[in-house]
Amino acid sequence: MSRVCREAERRVLRHLHGRKTRTQLPQIHAHIFRHHLYQSNQILSHFISVCGGLDKMGYANLVFHQTQNPNIYLFNSMIKGYSLCGPSENSLLRFSEMKNRGIWPDEFTFAPLLKSCSGIGDHRIGKGVHGEVIVVGIERFSSIRIGIVDLYTSFGRMEDAQKLFDEMLDRHVVVWNMMIRGFCKVGDLEKGLCLFRQMRARSVVSWNSMIAGLEQSGRDGEALELLREMWDHGFEPDDATVVTILPVCARLGAVDVGERIHSYAESSRLLLNFISVGNSLVDFYCKCGNLETAWRVFNGMPRKNVVSWNAMISGLTFNGKGKLGADLFEEMIKKGVRPNDATFVGVLSCCAHAGLVERGRNLFASMTIDHKLEPKLEHFGCMVDLLARNGCLEEAHDLLRTMPMRPNAVLWGSLLSAYRSTGKIKQAECVVKELIELEPWNSGNYVLLSNIYAEDGRWDEVEKVRALMKEKNIRKNPGQSMVLG
Repeated sequence: MSRVCREAERRVLRHLHGRKTRTQLPQIHAHIFRHHLYQSNQILSHFISVCGGLDKMGYANLVFHQTQNPNIYLFNSMIKGYSLCGPSENSLLRFSEMKNRGIWPDEFTFAPLLKSCSGIGDHRIGKGVHGEVIVVGIERFSSIRIGIVDLYTSFGRMEDAQKLFDEMLDRHVVVWNMMIRGFCKVGDLEKGLCLFRQMRARSVVSWNSMIAGLEQSGRDGEALELLREMWDHGFEPDDATVVTILPVCARLGAVDVGERIHSYAESSRLLLNFISVGNSLVDFYCKCGNLETAWRVFNGMPRKNVVSWNAMISGLTFNGKGKLGADLFEEMIKKGVRPNDATFVGVLSCCAHAGLVERGRNLFASMTIDHKLEPKLEHFGCMVDLLARNGCLEEAHDLLRTMPMRPNAVLWGSLLSAYRSTGKIKQAECVVKELIELEPWNSGNYVLLSNIYAEDGRWDEVEKVRALMKEKNIRKNPGQSMVLG
């Protein structure tokens, strides 16, 4: 290669890994053509790798298909790019094309390919790629073994993962963490804890994985105890630890621990650097009833996302400040923050608790008109609750009858409670019949209907309900009261 070509290659590589690469890809590509480097696999593999890092695999694919004789480096760059950006299936397509061209894969092929298999969601494909690894004879490479363990744990196939784990002589902390997460994911907390206790060297991720596993299984007390142990062993929580443990503190009423975490989040700059930490603190203080501190954290956050606003709006509802929550929603819109489904669940709940019927109607309509969001079951539930709470029972009933999806038992139950509390027996009867049609196996619905008839003195109807239950072999659950004539 001439000195001029080598210098051109160096310039291209400098541009590719410079600070302005994202905005200069077309210019760099033109530079490659101008200096006749468009068939240089070395340069093109770098170019494609950069495209993958910038989520521009469409451009990478265009460049790849213009190459006459792509080599293993180019294929590996494409496979890795699709493993990062998706679609994961394209990694497998490139791998298949690579084999058809007679190019022998290496460890740099399989590490991203295994990651793509996890993204596809079919363990049989992953198993097939594992078989290819064995055929090629590179299972001994640490990165490959880690990739295979990650593959099996992501699918919850812990027997396969355990077999490979047991065969490993040098087990990196990353592999231990994968195994712990995998066992926690499939609900085998004891096995996860057992592995955690066996670890000679742990990382913050190890502690986080075990704490999260306990939290997700409802073992809040043990999760909190493990956090204390983490502190005692000299490990400093990171943003993931804080986000996981604050809901635990709220549920257990461990305000002192939550406040200590808040203090630590400020001193460690986690609160400054991670929006999720601020969001979790807002949620924690709202659930503990400390709105003053929640407001202070919320207003002090240097950056907010839609989750931040949702947490504060929902927190205000939770603490009986529905009007303030609805007002905060309006402020959010004025600041140009785009609401999502969860935002509307929060603000409609605000309206329901504050009795803001007209405002709730307008907000519900604005979902589709202004924000292009299709109301889901939970949004209809909020509206039924809003209307039923405020005496608009027929409107609530009409909404249930005309909504695009089938109402569930919770929605009908909300309307039923309102009808019964206002003495509208006939309408309550109609709703219970809807519940029976929806859940014909639920004895509670029949008991409700029987009791409505009893309250109205219609004893013949009570007997009919009893006979229907007997005919359908539906037994009354213990603790349910059925009035008899």
